[in-house]
Amino acid sequence: QVQLVESGGGSVQAGGSLRLSCATYGDTGSVYCMAWFRQAPEKEREGVASICSSGFTTYTDSVKGRFTISQDNAKNTLYLDMNSLKHEDSAMYYCVHGFWEPPLPRRLSPSAYSYWGQGTQVTVSS
Repeated sequence: QVQLVESGGGSVQAGGSLRLSCATYGDTGSVYCMAWFRQAPEKEREGVASICSSGFTTYTDSVKGRFTISQDNAKNTLYLDMNSLKHEDSAMYYCVHGFWEPPLPRRLSPSAYSYWGQGTQVTVSS
C-alpha cells in the first residue's frame, strides 16, 4: 500500500512560481513511476510530468521548459517546480504512483497509475 500526500499549492499571479511536494508513505518499490496530474473544472484529467525509477522524465508539451519534476529518495518526496505560471495552469494537482515503468506513450495516462493523492489546488490569476 502506498499513501501520497500533496502540499505546496496556493494562489499566485501569472509569471510566478510554486513548488509542489508529494510525501510518500509505504514501500514504493524498486521499479516504479510517479507523476503529477491536474484537473481543472469541466476539463479532463491531464498528465503533466512523470519520473520513473530509471530516472527518465516526461512532460506534456504545454509545460516543457517551465515545469521540472524531481524526487528526493532520502526524503521519500516527489516535487514539481512550476515557473512562469499561466492562468491555464490553474487546476487541482494530483501526485500518483505505479509499480511499473509503463511504455513511454502511457506515462502520462491516468490508467497507468494505481495510487493517487488527494490533490492540492493551484490558482494562477492573470
